[in-house]
Amino acid sequence: MAQSSSGRKKPNVLVTGTPGTGKTTTSSFLAEATQLRHVNVGDLVKDKNLHDGWDEQLDCHVINEDLVCDELEDMMEEGGNIVDYHGCDFFPERWFDRVVVLQTENSVLYDRLSKRGYTGAKLTNNIECEIFQVLLEEAKESYPEGIVVALRSDTIDDINRNVATLTDWVRNWCPKPE
Repeated sequence: MAQSSSGRKKPNVLVTGTPGTGKTTTSSFLAEATQLRHVNVGDLVKDKNLHDGWDEQLDCHVINEDLVCDELEDMMEEGGNIVDYHGCDFFPERWFDRVVVLQTENSVLYDRLSKRGYTGAKLTNNIECEIFQVLLEEAKESYPEGIVVALRSDTIDDINRNVATLTDWVRNWCPKPE
């Protein structure tokens, strides 16, 4: 872990989870509370064309993970970022000091995704992803145990509590000695 934060004066936080769990909302509120930079990877992929085309079945861009990592490298080494994305296993381990996996009760998630217009395979795949805790397992396999935390994100009260908890963590974070 000492290696992950060497040279940075501010921490990097990854907020991950199934689509619809509140990543962007949580990340936006956390960025406002901490003055860290919010990086929405989905928007970055669209804005900078960091993809290899469109997946018709899942109705989304096929991101080019290498291009995304190249784009973020300097910013991440500098520190002070909240990265918001539903995947996490392709980011370098050294980038993050905290990995937050947001989790939402299935019926709440179903309603949120349906309101977004998710149907068919896209809706089913995301609900199954949450049921089987795919992203929590991915985070646990990709990052040191001590930095991964799962947080409930069903209600606005949950989000507010999560933002308060994470804001305290950011304020108390200390760079590790090199």
